[in-house]
Amino acid sequence: MNLLYPGAQTLDVSGPLEVFDTANRLLAEPGGAYRLQCVSRDAPSVRTSAGLVVQAEPLEAAEGAIDTLLVPGGPGLKEALLNPPLIAWIRGAAARSRRVASVCGGVFLLAEAGLLDGRRATTHWAFCEQMARRYPEVTVDPEPIFVWDGPYITSAGVSTGIDMALALVEDDHGAASALEVAKFLVLYFKRPGGQTQFSMVLDAQLAEQEPIRLVQTWIQENLHRALPVSELARRANMSPRHFARVFRHAVGMTPGQYIRRLRITRARQLLEATDLLVGQIAIRCGFTAVETFLRAFFAVVGLTPVQYRRHFQLHAPSGLVVEPAWAEGRSA
Repeated sequence: MNLLYPGAQTLDVSGPLEVFDTANRLLAEPGGAYRLQCVSRDAPSVRTSAGLVVQAEPLEAAEGAIDTLLVPGGPGLKEALLNPPLIAWIRGAAARSRRVASVCGGVFLLAEAGLLDGRRATTHWAFCEQMARRYPEVTVDPEPIFVWDGPYITSAGVSTGIDMALALVEDDHGAASALEVAKFLVLYFKRPGGQTQFSMVLDAQLAEQEPIRLVQTWIQENLHRALPVSELARRANMSPRHFARVFRHAVGMTPGQYIRRLRITRARQLLEATDLLVGQIAIRCGFTAVETFLRAFFAVVGLTPVQYRRHFQLHAPSGLVVEPAWAEGRSA
């Protein structure tokens, strides 16, 4: 059961639906493995964020037991959060559902309905701090691409809804069936739920050799630390000289260049999506001095951090304006 509202993120809606529809065709169970249904207060036609018009049934069509309730995020999320009847419907529908799943910013709707109090959840990395402030009763984990806590499954950025849907298929029909779906859709099976969101930023440059790839993942998770080549080499069980040579051959740049690129990438993300001070960002990204950070950032981006934030801190992927004032308490 997919809940729709105007401005829902298109991939939040279509990604999981494609996974379940593919499972229906591949599993060939009598009557289909899944009955796909979209409902909305704006039925019969709902326009998503990319302008795709989706046919939906009214909310009343979702009476009775629900197997899986799916809630997307998207640019229309702020308006949806200010709609008490919609929040009340989500609360009631969740009580009739075997499990409830959200994609990206859709977790805000679950939290607004009070469904995640005392539970662990995740959302797009750009909104984890806002969610933690707005819903202090929820334990917000910014690292995993999806979190499964009881009957509630919350996923991170938009594409992670597909990973979450594959996990649901696996839970329902086993790993072999989920693997068939992933292969047909040309997807990885499986990108683990414990994988950090940030580790996806430079996935295209992950090395094929496992020792180097594991070191790359460790680097991404420890950018706030000093990262000497000697430590990286130790983790790869190589001498520093041999490690540096193998790393450059596998990744196409030196360890130092790779680390600097990751640090600047993370700094850009924090400038776009948080209100942290420049000095705080420098520390989180592993720079020992603000001056060093300023020089490195300008060398790569061609703007100062303040200029970059002024240009790019507008609207982030799920449609929520990134500003501290938004993260007040839930609506009355």
